[in-house]
Amino acid sequence: MYKELIRAAVNARKNAYCPYSQFAVGAALLTLGGKIYTGCNIENNAGTSNCAERTAIYKAVSDGYKDFKSIAIVGGNSLKDQSEDYCYPCGICRQVMTEFCDGSFEVICAKNVDDFEVHTLDELIPYAFNLIKQ
Repeated sequence: MYKELIRAAVNARKNAYCPYSQFAVGAALLTLGGKIYTGCNIENNAGTSNCAERTAIYKAVSDGYKDFKSIAIVGGNSLKDQSEDYCYPCGICRQVMTEFCDGSFEVICAKNVDDFEVHTLDELIPYAFNLIKQ
């Protein structure tokens, strides 16, 4: 299942709108029911940009899904077809993940379908702030 999610993230990355940073990111989110939602980063010159991970999560939530199993993230220089390094979620995305996911939620950081790392949300954001789950 990891490779399928990574492929979906790679495809989503192609839609990234990143004229300012030249850093294209794609994400693919898997619901507990098996549905995949994709997202890309979308920049704006006013500074109101949105990350690929949040785009995928917000799309899923807007469709009524709030239970997630894992997310794959692929990112790098938009002038290159393939990522050269692992792309980790930013702090805001990690905090948004804690709103909908438990600590065992899997975050797959990939260069490509054959080169990836899998982390739990607890590993990436220990002691997360969450009023709902307290």
